[in-house]
Amino acid sequence: MSEVIHDTQHEFWRPPVAERLTAAQAEAPEIVEACDGCSSEFMVGARFCYVCGSPRVMPSPVSPLSWTRYFEFHHIKQALGLPVPALVAFLIGLGCLLATISVGFIYAVQNFADFQAIQFWRMEWLLAAIAAFVAAILLRATGSARK
Repeated sequence: MSEVIHDTQHEFWRPPVAERLTAAQAEAPEIVEACDGCSSEFMVGARFCYVCGSPRVMPSPVSPLSWTRYFEFHHIKQALGLPVPALVAFLIGLGCLLATISVGFIYAVQNFADFQAIQFWRMEWLLAAIAAFVAAILLRATGSARK
């Protein structure tokens, strides 16, 4: 009985080892929860090694819709390098431009009054887009001056 207790203390501090049990598991890559720098075991939920401080490498899940991450707000923000208010104004401006283009496809011209109404709506959407883009430029200028 004393041999069992003696062995458990040594097993607790031993670095983790990846064991392969079946052929199906041998094909799949296993995650070894050990630091690459010092080979110590990571604490549960830790992002960094508590011994040497190196970051924990987490495997990225590959999903069939991985391209959709480019539509996430923080990825767009990083790609354009805009602060949040400027990015919101920029996206509103893009929406107004899209509305300008779609007005011509949605409404059909049957007489001169319809033509004038459609052109008036396009001008309104274009003015809204210009106002949003100017707001984005001004918000970007004030955002960079704060830093």
